[in-house]
Amino acid sequence: MRIRHLLPLAALALAVPGAAQLPQAEPYVLGQTYTVATEILEGESRKVTLRLPVEYEAEPERRFPVVYLLDGGPDQDFAHIAGIAQSREMNYSFEPFILVGIQSVNRRHELAPPVADPRPYERFLNATPGGSPAYRRFLREELKPLVEANFRTDGHDAIIGESLAALFVVETLLEDPELFDDYIAISPSLWWEAMKYGREAAGYFARHPAGKRRLYLTTANEGDWHREGTERLVAALRSDAPESLRWTFVDAGESETHGTLFHPMALDAFRTLYGTPSREYRGSPLIGGPAITERTAEEKALLERECTRDNSRAMTPGTAERGREALYYRCLLLELGPAPREGTLGD
Repeated sequence: MRIRHLLPLAALALAVPGAAQLPQAEPYVLGQTYTVATEILEGESRKVTLRLPVEYEAEPERRFPVVYLLDGGPDQDFAHIAGIAQSREMNYSFEPFILVGIQSVNRRHELAPPVADPRPYERFLNATPGGSPAYRRFLREELKPLVEANFRTDGHDAIIGESLAALFVVETLLEDPELFDDYIAISPSLWWEAMKYGREAAGYFARHPAGKRRLYLTTANEGDWHREGTERLVAALRSDAPESLRWTFVDAGESETHGTLFHPMALDAFRTLYGTPSREYRGSPLIGGPAITERTAEEKALLERECTRDNSRAMTPGTAERGREALYYRCLLLELGPAPREGTLGD
């Protein structure tokens, strides 16, 4: 098999006789990376990559929620989640937030809960589990205070992770729910310890009934204890979750795999938790809309009212399209993305 060597674009241009050369390239910056010292994580440092929304500079008095991204190093999941955050600045479908990506160094140790017998995990994962309690201390005592001291945060924090990082999210919700306000667990490895965190979730809820919290939970087509552990957690949420914990479960098993789930469901999570209202406007006659007429007094009053989540009607985009003529200028909170299978988040 012949191997084709990939060359930079400038080199390719020079290889073609008479081809024009590109101008000097300029770097495209997604965020800023800081090397943060930590005494808790065995004295190691961590790269923390941070993206500010465009409103941060434009509105200097405004404060913002923070989303902490596990496995969020520059060469890990930061870039594609930052892309979702940037897409909001084009479509305004959810509220702006500060994104803080935390580099994982040995994720199979530092994000993994303690186990009764580490030997089978060491054979399967090539790492000794049990670092999650220390990692929570690092977040609570070192990283979160550092972010809050240096950026305009509003006190509302979320944590997001996928797979083993999502297991850390679930374990944190059960063990130390007051650490974050919102928990986004995308395909958590709930096979862990023979589905411990699904089997014992009801007991955790009884011991740690923290105040108002929200959980976004989703899984793909993994099967085995991965699926069963998730279903056990959902059952506990259904019957034993504190009333103050609002939750939603989106079952993506028919459409996504463990490898494809993270990006689309992260977008869905942000829209679900931080969705922003919009209005339904009359279309232009150029595209088949109604004839242009003077707005009625009722329509003018609707336009003068600020749209908030509390005064908006929740509906799907399809419902809005079918009822468009009755919805002109009204505030809508569109239920974008896949429909949840169950939960209390929309109650």
